[in-house]
Amino acid sequence: MQVSAPRRTIKAMDRIALLTQVLEQNPTDAFARYGLAMAHLSDGNVDAALTEFTSLIAHNPDYVPGYQMSAQTLAKQGRTEEALERLNSGIAAANRTGNQHALAEMEALQEDLSR
Repeated sequence: MQVSAPRRTIKAMDRIALLTQVLEQNPTDAFARYGLAMAHLSDGNVDAALTEFTSLIAHNPDYVPGYQMSAQTLAKQGRTEEALERLNSGIAAANRTGNQHALAEMEALQEDLSR
């Protein structure tokens, strides 16, 4: 039985640098922009993450996970009104794209925040 070598874990800064390079070549790459936002979140840089989510949504208005994660992030920061606005837009995007799973999760969060 062969044991594989442990994979190198890419640190958040390495991911950020790599994804930034990808986005320099293609600023509208939804997957890279979402990944960059998530890397900033994992690094504790909420403002940078929210900036990337906003850019993601501006370039890719049907990329539903961007709305969902940014709304969750805003909610965790106590920015309820902004989170609700993002959820409203995300729910519309989920309806447009038929993403029922994300739709249900965003509606549940919307209900929780509206209480």
